[in-house]
Amino acid sequence: MNFPKHTVEKIGGTSMSKVHELRDSLLIGDRDDLYHRIFVVSAFGGITNKLLEHKKSGQPGVYALFSNDDNAHGWLDALTEVGEAMREAHRVVLEHSADIHVADEFVRERVEGARSCLFDLQRLCSYGHFKLSDHMLSIRELLSGLGESHSAFATTLMLQRAGVNARCIDLSGWRDESEPDLRDRIRSGLEGVDLASELPIVTGYAQCREGLMREFDRGYSEVTFSNIAGETGAAEAIIHKEFHLSSADPKLVGEDAVRKLGHTNYDVADQLSNMGMEAIHPKAAKILRKAGIPLRVANAFEPADPGTLIDEEPAEIPQVEIVTGLGVTAFEVFEQDMVGVKGYDQGILEVLTRHKVRIVSKATNANTIIHYLDAPLKAIRRVERDVLSAFPNAQVRLNRMTLVSAIGRNLFELDATERGMKALREGGVRTLAVQHVPGSVDVQFLLAQDQEDAAIRILHSALVETQEEPGSKRLKVA
Repeated sequence: MNFPKHTVEKIGGTSMSKVHELRDSLLIGDRDDLYHRIFVVSAFGGITNKLLEHKKSGQPGVYALFSNDDNAHGWLDALTEVGEAMREAHRVVLEHSADIHVADEFVRERVEGARSCLFDLQRLCSYGHFKLSDHMLSIRELLSGLGESHSAFATTLMLQRAGVNARCIDLSGWRDESEPDLRDRIRSGLEGVDLASELPIVTGYAQCREGLMREFDRGYSEVTFSNIAGETGAAEAIIHKEFHLSSADPKLVGEDAVRKLGHTNYDVADQLSNMGMEAIHPKAAKILRKAGIPLRVANAFEPADPGTLIDEEPAEIPQVEIVTGLGVTAFEVFEQDMVGVKGYDQGILEVLTRHKVRIVSKATNANTIIHYLDAPLKAIRRVERDVLSAFPNAQVRLNRMTLVSAIGRNLFELDATERGMKALREGGVRTLAVQHVPGSVDVQFLLAQDQEDAAIRILHSALVETQEEPGSKRLKVA
């Protein structure tokens, strides 16, 4: 595809619920040129939770109820509720009665189509030759696409009513019998688009042969976004969030103390993902990084603020840019005969991989291997069982801890480890372990589980607030 210079920009679900507030600022505003931009949109806030399952609480949505259909078609009621929630969402965004009517019909057609599909699949799988489990990933993809298709359609109607030549690009594959790969899906969707005179509003979900849900699950919209940026040769990729990327949680360290990052690199972004606070999905970041496209993370409600630029540039001076924490389980395997014997590490890793348990960090010595894990205790207990089965003479200990990380592009000659330990000791927080790999972008402090908040405040004060960087800005929090 040969497009003129442009940006590819993504709006997240929470911001999408207020997209009417963004119409006259972020989307239109006082811009000299409305176009040369591609917007990738998530579903309106809460819709994907109702379609699949609640991301945090696990409360079942349509997908989860359908996959465990033991309550007299509970998924039918859930799907009806989704339709009602969709209509409520676009009534907030749309003002004109004609637009609301068109959006209502769009929701009716999509919801009834999904209902018929699920009914037909249930009937088919009532025969012994067909198993419902073979089709659940396809159902998850089908349901996911409903949310993004709806939000893209409603946003396009809103912009068209405001005089913008907006164009809805639905990549969800609705009633499409072809099965293209992701690249072809994107190329066919954007074929014929004139970025000089059109504003594409693209679904964050893209149906493709690879199956985005299989690898990325709920992170698919950022992967679609980054692939569109790469395929179209974007000058910059921009993610609009509800907040700035800042040096710590403002509610924890104080609004007057926190700083907007302003500029960092992809190594720091990857480490943030490792600590559970994604600036962008790591696989999406990899796509942008490989394509040489810088990423900007901006506050959607402060369109005049440039936000934080993420690229490959080194830091001008050594500095800690962010302090954050994560609760982890220390999975410690001790075996007296481990020293000098190969296979222990690989065997443990195979078990962790099999149970899909996420490793945050790791430490080893002669006869002990410790993995710091971010996973439910139930999953870790299964890992413990299998490790003891593989190594019957080993001893396994589980300890709940917190890992607080001081992260920065350049920590060289900063003495962050020594300064951090000294500050924690003087602040009455005991450090149980500390790790810093030479050349890495973070120093990790392992602490008691109940010390996370105190440690973040202490380390932020000692390592961030004391340093002066050229052009640094305090973060304004509304």
